[in-house]
Amino acid sequence: MASFVIEGGERLHGDILPQGAKNEALQVICATLLTPDKVTLRNVPDIRDVNQLIELINELGVKVEKTGPETYTFQADEIDLEYLRSARFKERGASLRGSIMILGPLLTRFGKGYMPHPGGDKIGRRRLDTHFIGLQNLGARFRYDDKERFYRIEARSLRGVSMLLDEASVTGTANIIMGAVMARGTTTIFNAACEPYIRQLCTMLNSMGAQISGVGSNLLTIKGVKELHGTEHTLLPDMIEIGSFIGMAAMTRSDIRIRNVNVHELGLIPEVFRRLGIRVEQEGNDLHVPEQESYEVETFMDGSIMTIADAPWPGFTPDLISIALVTAVQARGSVLIHQKMFESRLFFVDKLIDMGARIILCDPHRATVIGLDREHPLKGIRMSSPDIRAGVALLIAALSAEGTSIIDNIDQIDRGYQNIDLRLRQIGAKIQRI
Repeated sequence: MASFVIEGGERLHGDILPQGAKNEALQVICATLLTPDKVTLRNVPDIRDVNQLIELINELGVKVEKTGPETYTFQADEIDLEYLRSARFKERGASLRGSIMILGPLLTRFGKGYMPHPGGDKIGRRRLDTHFIGLQNLGARFRYDDKERFYRIEARSLRGVSMLLDEASVTGTANIIMGAVMARGTTTIFNAACEPYIRQLCTMLNSMGAQISGVGSNLLTIKGVKELHGTEHTLLPDMIEIGSFIGMAAMTRSDIRIRNVNVHELGLIPEVFRRLGIRVEQEGNDLHVPEQESYEVETFMDGSIMTIADAPWPGFTPDLISIALVTAVQARGSVLIHQKMFESRLFFVDKLIDMGARIILCDPHRATVIGLDREHPLKGIRMSSPDIRAGVALLIAALSAEGTSIIDNIDQIDRGYQNIDLRLRQIGAKIQRI
C-alpha cells in the first residue's frame, strides 16, 4: 500500500490545471452503453475510479481505445450480457460505486441488467432507493439476493411516466435519465438533481439523438426515442479539485493560479471560500488565489457565527465540506461546518486535532472550527486517508504543517485526484510517494 511523505511549511507558486470532472466521467462513460455507435470522450481524468469503470465496461464487451492523453473512444456494439453473471464482474462492480449507473443503459437497451451492491467511500449510509424506485417507475422489476448482495433487474420494455424523486440524487437522476431516453412515451422527473454533471450528461445524450428538455433545472422532460447514435463530448474541469486548490493555496500562504476552470459552472464554490476570508480573483477563465498571511471568517449580518453547510445544487457541494473545514483551521475566527448528507464524513477531524487544530465535533454531522490564525502551526504526524475528500483535506493540512507528515492509504486519494503528487511538486510542494 502506498503512502505520501510530505515536508510541510513550503509556500507554493505557479499555475495548476484541474483534471476532468470525476463525477461527470463516471456518468458519461456509462452512457456509452446506450448506442452501438462510436462515442468519443475528451478530458477524461486518469484516476482509479474512472480507470476501473473503463476496465469494467471493456470486459463487458465495449471496445475501448485511448486515442490521446485524456481522450478515449468507446463502441458498445458487442455486449456480453453473460459477463454480468460472472464472479469477475461481481468483484469489480462491488468495488466501484459508479458502476451502479450501468443499470439504466443496460435496462433500456437490452431489457435486463445485474449489479452487485456497489462500494465507494465509507462516509456513512449511501442508499440506492432513488435509483431503484425511479427505474421501477419506468417498468423495471427488481430482485435482490441478500446472501450474494446481488441485484437482478429486468423489463420487457420501459414506458414513460411522471415521477417525483424522494431526493435529488445525482447518480440516481443520471441512472433514471439514461433509462428513460429510449422508453416508450414521455417521462417527467421532478426534483431531479441539476448539478453541472447532469446538465453535461443531458447535453451529451441530446447530441446522441435523445429528446431531453428542461436541462439545467430540477424538472426534466424526456421524450423516448427508438435509438441513439454516436457523438463527441468534452468533460468539464473538476470543480471539487478546483475548490481543493483554493483551500490549499490559503492554508499554505501560496500564490496559485487555477487555469481554465469554467467559472460559470462553479456555483457558490468561490463565494464560500471568500466567506472564509480567502481572496479568490477571477481573471478571464482562471481563478487566482494570491498569497495571504491571514484570512478572517465573516460573520452573518447579525454578528452570529458563520455556518457553512452542504446542499443540493446550486447549494454548496458536499464533496467540498472537508476542504472548507480544513481551510478554516488557520483562519481568524470561528465557523460551524454542517455536513448534512453523510453521517461519517467528519470523523477524520480527530487527525486534524492530533495535528493541533482546534475543532469541536458536535455530533456526526457538525463540527465547530476555532481558527488558529497562524498563532500555532499544525505539526506533522502519521495518519491514514479514510476517503477521497478527507484524504485531500489531510494532504492540505500536511502541506501547511511544520515538520514531516505521512499519509497512508493514499489509494483513496488516487481514486479521485490525478497524479496529485506530481502536479503539486511542479508548484513547489515537497511530497513523495513511497
